[in-house]
Amino acid sequence: MKKLINAADTVVDDALNGLAAAHPGLRVSGRVVYRAAGPRPGKVGLVSGGGSGHEPLHAGFVGHGMLDAACPGEIFTSPVPDQIVEATHGADGGAGVLHIVKNYTGDVLNFELAAELAEDVEVVAVLVDDDVAVQDSLYTAGRRGTGATLFVEKIAGALAEEGAPLTAVAAAAGAVNERSRSFGVALTSCTTPAAGKPTFDLPDSDVELGIGIHGEPGRARVPLVSARELAGVAMEAVHGDLPLQGDLLVMVNGMGGTPLMELYVVFAEVASFVKGKGARVTRSLVGNYVTSLDMQGFSVTVCRLDDELTRLWDAPVETPALRWGR
Repeated sequence: MKKLINAADTVVDDALNGLAAAHPGLRVSGRVVYRAAGPRPGKVGLVSGGGSGHEPLHAGFVGHGMLDAACPGEIFTSPVPDQIVEATHGADGGAGVLHIVKNYTGDVLNFELAAELAEDVEVVAVLVDDDVAVQDSLYTAGRRGTGATLFVEKIAGALAEEGAPLTAVAAAAGAVNERSRSFGVALTSCTTPAAGKPTFDLPDSDVELGIGIHGEPGRARVPLVSARELAGVAMEAVHGDLPLQGDLLVMVNGMGGTPLMELYVVFAEVASFVKGKGARVTRSLVGNYVTSLDMQGFSVTVCRLDDELTRLWDAPVETPALRWGR
């Protein structure tokens, strides 16, 4: 497999160096990505992180209106507690720090330990577990955290920018998670630089329904069908767990290797499905936001909006991967 890398064991650090060089508003130190301006006194700090290979999650969402710091681990590997402690101190403006944690066992354990070690900072954690595909997986007890992580970071980040207290920011983050559901479909496997070959075997004639962002197995492996049918499977799974109603924020997310044209084909089918259920897509994202290296496929994430969540979603944001209103 061809990769644009220098060496498999330096790819994460090399990518972080490139991120910092491309975005002067960021600072990289000790495998932590910060806002270059540092924490704002009196503002709740937001910290998240996870294995690399899901870019732009999480480092691409550091900046005004979202995260104050992100901790990238090795590829598909949780960040270590020392990283998270450093990020927590670096994001603390005196009003406490919110940890946004995807529900993967390593992430949960390491963020919990880091919160204990950063004993001089008030820390509250919010767990993201939006994936409806499977209840337990290779990496988790319970549901996996996937696309809703972006929604949580954006909406909680907007509220933190307004100066809301830690309890309110954490409550908003929890509400977004509760109102969000996701489902993913893989057309191919992904290839980690260290392995140099596909993580799992998936014949050209088949797709994996309910795939995880690390290549964890989903609900079923079935023959490849049309985008309309695949979108329908994903949306039926979401709708069956959280009925579609009212105003919705919908993201059709690429897994890293799918052309944008194909993602728009999927989005058209998703929007048609939503309309058929009597709901409305009032906010949307289409593109690569929570990826799995070079995997071809897509995920759909839906969040039920209300007036306040819509206002916070629309609030200004300026990060490498998400920006509007400034």
